Formats: sequence, structure tokens, C-alpha cells
Amino acid sequence: MWPNHKLRDLLGIELPIIQSPMAGASGAAMAIAVSEAGGLGSMPCAMLDSDKASTEIGIIRQRTNKPINVNFFCHTPATPDPVRHAAWQDKLEGYYTELGVDAAAPPGASHAPFDEAMCEVVEEHKPEVVSFHFGLPDKTLLDRVKASGSIVLSSATTVEEALWLEAKNCDVIIAQGYEAGGHRGLFLSEDISTQVGTFALVPQIVDAVNVPVVAAGGIADGRGIAAAFALGAAGVQIGTAYLFTPESLISDLHRSALLSATDSATALTNLFSGKPARGLVNRVMREVGPMLADAPPFPTAGAALAPLKAKAEESGLADFSSLWAGQSASLASKLNATDLTLQLALDAQECFNSLGTKT
Repeated sequence: MWPNHKLRDLLGIELPIIQSPMAGASGAAMAIAVSEAGGLGSMPCAMLDSDKASTEIGIIRQRTNKPINVNFFCHTPATPDPVRHAAWQDKLEGYYTELGVDAAAPPGASHAPFDEAMCEVVEEHKPEVVSFHFGLPDKTLLDRVKASGSIVLSSATTVEEALWLEAKNCDVIIAQGYEAGGHRGLFLSEDISTQVGTFALVPQIVDAVNVPVVAAGGIADGRGIAAAFALGAAGVQIGTAYLFTPESLISDLHRSALLSATDSATALTNLFSGKPARGLVNRVMREVGPMLADAPPFPTAGAALAPLKAKAEESGLADFSSLWAGQSASLASKLNATDLTLQLALDAQECFNSLGTKT
């Protein structure tokens, strides 16, 4: 049915479509819907503690027996830097005055890296797939994940990162192009000026590694899926298109902004977390950034924006909100997560047929 069966065979899924794990924007309901449709539903755990992660995975297990993906971050926690945080607050002082809010307290961790407690969650629930962002955990933890029976995926934004992941025994590599929404998965370099687009990156990674490659970034319809397979991908990971579904957890402000998004509506920014991430351009990105060299390190930068975000949203404004989205937002269909997954697969097969490719 598909030009490349490697991902489907390895993961035990019917459709080679992975719903991107979008921390704060997707949860159990979306993962269930996508897995039930035959794709790979994903549960993001980067913003959850181990108890909440276990609860959410348990809910998914109660409602589907299809394969699921559980996702974690692998960053090194930032060392608190009060001086840098104070300087960041000073840069935002005019906004605090304008909105009549107090500066935020020093930040706590909002995104936690994969650790012993989360590894125990994996060992308890044994998800078919575990995926990572920002590299891989240390070998001891990774070995335990694999010993639990989970297949390991991770994101690469360069061929160098893909080769590193393969050498560390990663089973599937997600080639994350520059177009992708949300956080860039880069971990061997912080230089975003040399990041590669999806359809230049995918064939180079396919040629460089021996494991299946999943294309991610800028793919929101059947044409993008077919193009990814033509370049050697064994599957696709799709995020922004799923933000339009009723299962999405995004705010009404975020949803409204997405509905009017164009191809040039997004930019990479580090203002909201400290790491480069693609989102819809809003007031603070235009006036302060979008990229600021002295923004506090990941994941602490967003704390200073939190009171501004809350106050602006009370007035129906997303001036200080992180509105993650990729460059393909205007291509998305407004369907529920189940129907979207099925429609994406159908449209891709129609593209294969129109190109003379047997499905």
C-alpha cells in the first residue's frame, strides 16, 4: 500500500503517520484518536511530572490497544543565572509598566529532562515507541528503555546529528526540517543560521544512515507526504495540522491566530523558552526579537513573560503568548484527529496514484 514499508513494519502501525508530540498542545485524547485511526499517536511528557505522565499513559492504554509513542526531552538543565534573568526582566520593564503587572519571580523548571523517575514510567507501561528531543538520554537510561521493549526515535536537524543518533543505537531518525513548528531538536550545534529545510535534509539523512527516516516539518497534506516518500522517507511526523483538531489543547487565541496564518506568518524565536522554536509572530517577537542572544537559557526564559502573557490574554491578546506553528499552517484541514489521519493517508495515496506509483 505504501512505497516504503520499513516504518510500518517496525512500529506495527497501519499508516506511516506519526502525530507530533506537542507539549502543552496535545494530550491523551489526540494520541488515542490518531492511534485508533492507524497512525502513531504521541503523548508528550516534557511538561509533566512522572505521576501525571503515568496517569496520562494509563488513560491511553485504557482506550486503545494500538501502538503509542511517549515523548521526552533530553536537554541539560540550565544552571540558575539571577543576573541574566534580571537583565531579561529589565528589557521587558516597559511592558510590565504598560500592563500594570509585577515582574516574575525567578523561574522554575517548566520542561524536565528524561530521568530515573520517567524511566520507571516507561518500564511500567512499556509503550511500543519512546521518542526523544534534543538528542538521547545517557546510555544507562537508554539501555533500560530498550530493554523494556520500546523502539527508540529521536530528532535530527543535520546529517551529523543523524549519524550521532544512529551510532547511539537509535532505531528511527526523525529528520526535522527548518519549517517545523515548535522547538528545534538541534543538540550538536546552536547555530540556527545553517539549519536545513525538510526536503533538502531528508534525502541526505536517508543516504547517510541505515535506519528508517521520518520526515518532519512543513508537511500538512497528502502532497507533502508523497513528496517525503519520494525522497526516501519511510514515514512522516505531522504537528501543526493537528493543532486545528478539537482534540488540540491550545487556547482559543492560539486557534484563532492559526486560522489566519499565512506561509510567512512564523519565525524562529528563543524568547519564550530560551531555545529556538518556530511560532506565529506576535508583538513581543516583533518588538524585542525574535532571537535574542541574552535571553535566559532553556527552559527559563518564559518565566519573565508569564505575567505579561496572563494579563494580555485577559484582554483577548496573544502579544506575549507562544503560538507554536510550522510554515504549513495554511494547508491544514479542519477535521478531528481521527478523520485528519485517515484523510492524510487517503490524499497521499491519491498523489501516489497520480504520479503512477502503485499503492
